[in-house]
Amino acid sequence: MPRIIYVNGQYQPYHQAQIHVEDRGFQFGDAIYEVVACLHGHLADERGHLDRLERSLSELRIDMPVSRESLRFLMRETLRRNKLTNAGIYIQISRGMARRDFKFPKADTPPTLVIIAFPINFDNHPYVEKGVRVKTLPDIRWPRRDIKTTLLFPQSWTKQIAIDEGYDEAWMVDSEGMVTEGTSCNAWILTKDNKLLTRPVSCDILKGITRTAIEKICAENDITIVEQAFSADEAYEAKEAFVSSATGFALPVIEIDDHKIGDGKRGAITKKIYEEYCAYAEGLRGEQVKWEAGL
Repeated sequence: MPRIIYVNGQYQPYHQAQIHVEDRGFQFGDAIYEVVACLHGHLADERGHLDRLERSLSELRIDMPVSRESLRFLMRETLRRNKLTNAGIYIQISRGMARRDFKFPKADTPPTLVIIAFPINFDNHPYVEKGVRVKTLPDIRWPRRDIKTTLLFPQSWTKQIAIDEGYDEAWMVDSEGMVTEGTSCNAWILTKDNKLLTRPVSCDILKGITRTAIEKICAENDITIVEQAFSADEAYEAKEAFVSSATGFALPVIEIDDHKIGDGKRGAITKKIYEEYCAYAEGLRGEQVKWEAGL
């Protein structure tokens, strides 16, 4: 069936959906976005994603184009019109259309709102079992990584280098040799003394919505999380490693820079977290968690 895209109050066929050439999201990357998974008809971590969306808009001084409740309706209606129950929902909000100028347009300029739904086969995700191969590369992003903007070329460039060299993902490394995060995911390792390490919350990373849910899952399953930066060398020695994201949930990392992690297969902790997150996403583990920036 033809795909339907929501753009500024209208549901349009995929090939007709468009924004103005002077939209600031197009010309400046002056926009924020979120991706929400819909698993078997359940919107995973919807609350957290909308919490972060509102925070990102506030940091960039962009107004919400519609109310939070209206946005929740539009997400569901976009899914309904595309007849999808297993999908990703992409939401993008820019500062709107104005004559090209580095200064912000007038305060009453309407923001641009786009919502796209795309199918995902969660029941047969290719990396859940086989795992992800990771390459470490320098982190070349702007300093405000805590805001989920559409300024994604550094991540795109970095991931493409990894792919060109036969890897699936890149972990970005700061000037001190410590892993920050993946190009579109948070990075985790399990130490030999069974502690889960992940980068402390700061402007150096985007605090994941899935990460917040994993914190809840670990607390309920007696898994110790330590917010601590780790190097690539420390990651090579990990018992397990995984990446967390909105549409991957918790995918095993089986190799980093040609170093096999553990036995090169998905580990028990990674498997437990993935299964518990799926149950959480489908509403079987209580209410969705609230997301806070934590800065």
